[in-house]
Amino acid sequence: MIQVMIVEDDPMVRDINSKFLKKLPEFHLAKAVASLTEAQEFTNKNKVDLILLDIYLPKENGIDFLKLLRKEEMKIDVILITADKTSIMIQEAFRYGAVDYLIKPFTFERFKEALTNYIERYHSFNNSDTIEQNELDKYISKNGAFEEENCGAESEFVKGINKYTYKLIWQEIEKSENEYKTAEEVSEISGVARVTVRRYLEHMEKEGKVKKLIEYRKIGRPQHKYKIITK
Repeated sequence: MIQVMIVEDDPMVRDINSKFLKKLPEFHLAKAVASLTEAQEFTNKNKVDLILLDIYLPKENGIDFLKLLRKEEMKIDVILITADKTSIMIQEAFRYGAVDYLIKPFTFERFKEALTNYIERYHSFNNSDTIEQNELDKYISKNGAFEEENCGAESEFVKGINKYTYKLIWQEIEKSENEYKTAEEVSEISGVARVTVRRYLEHMEKEGKVKKLIEYRKIGRPQHKYKIITK
């Protein structure tokens, strides 16, 4: 069963979302909290698969918590549930790995769609060591959060890759020219989470746009570095 935490300061909205969740049998409400402090304390001690996260909380911001989860590489997915519909905030949410974004007020059907898409993704990732592209497309294409736009004259955007994030990371790699960069270095410059940067760089490598160098060190894991392939 998928363990879910709801982070929402409004008691009425928190109660509605909890009732919505209880209608979906594959999900279990592990905890409903009103602050990021409570959320952090709970996730540090308990298993949580998915967080339904509000952005604006008293003296707190849900995006900051999303960034913290990515920085600490916690294996927790996040769906934003908020009244904020500004493009800047939406881009920020997806840049840091949100799997969906629900704008208040929303219907139960939209809530159910987000959770249904999520559980398909969850099972796909956890029931097999490898996933073929056609299987991947089945659930990514359902997620309205991602774009399927062209990223160049000859290169088409793959489903599940956000155009804005792709361009941001590509620009930083392009600036480096013949110099190899790690995902950590690109992350620091671009402001995009390291795990996200690495995923996009791996995608660019498959496209034949960047070259990967693996450096084996005496201590610790091998270091992956990337640079643009010049023709």
